[in-house]
Amino acid sequence: MDLGIKGKVALVTAASKGLGRACAEELAREGCRVAICSRTLAEVERAAQEISETAHTEVMPFQADVSQPAAVAALLEGVRKKLGDPDILVGNAGGPPPTTFASAKLEQFEQAFQLTLMSAVRLIHGCVPAMQARKWGRIVLITSVAVKMPYPNLLLSNVFRSGVTAYMKTLATELATHGITLNAVLPGIIKTDRVTQVAGDRAKREGIGQQQAEQDLIRPVPMQRLGQPRELAALVAFLASERASFITGTNTPIDGGIYPGLL
Repeated sequence: MDLGIKGKVALVTAASKGLGRACAEELAREGCRVAICSRTLAEVERAAQEISETAHTEVMPFQADVSQPAAVAALLEGVRKKLGDPDILVGNAGGPPPTTFASAKLEQFEQAFQLTLMSAVRLIHGCVPAMQARKWGRIVLITSVAVKMPYPNLLLSNVFRSGVTAYMKTLATELATHGITLNAVLPGIIKTDRVTQVAGDRAKREGIGQQQAEQDLIRPVPMQRLGQPRELAALVAFLASERASFITGTNTPIDGGIYPGLL
């Protein structure tokens, strides 16, 4: 299937590894000119080189901590200078640490607010004007199936990813007449460092082994396995494509069937 996005400029944040990198790889294979960022320069430069060599397309690395307003502004300016204004934005950020009411410190709420919610707001705010001028744009946010079924011990993530969802849904309606779509994908238990972190936190709290904690995460998944980053990336690429031009304001779980609800 030709997704109709060859030559488009795509910005994927938090893309030196995990879900972000998988999305960058998929968009690069579709012929996009891709910008990726990470907090660690060496890691994002290595990822950009590897993706470029595999996909035979242009991939530009940028160092940016998307929880910092100045860093987001500098990232967007750098992308414009090197590649042009993004046609496609894939908003991704590492999740806040596992917390409960008892363990979460008040200052962590501000940190999670900046990382999870305001990073998405600032990135969208910076990309939308050029998309409006072109009458074409695709924004895909990576949130979590936790916005439909909050996970225990992920208090901060549950709170602020839900805020991202409300922002996306509201803005999707406002921008629909401009040819811009906004959608979110909701990963469940995907094989990433984040899953390892969550399992490790559980292992520590419950006094069990890491392997046992990871198996316990998989148990409620009907498919009885971890998802793979490339599976999520394929969905993101479709939502970012010309083919998905009548899809906006959606929250699509990619979770192996773990979400039990009807809607």
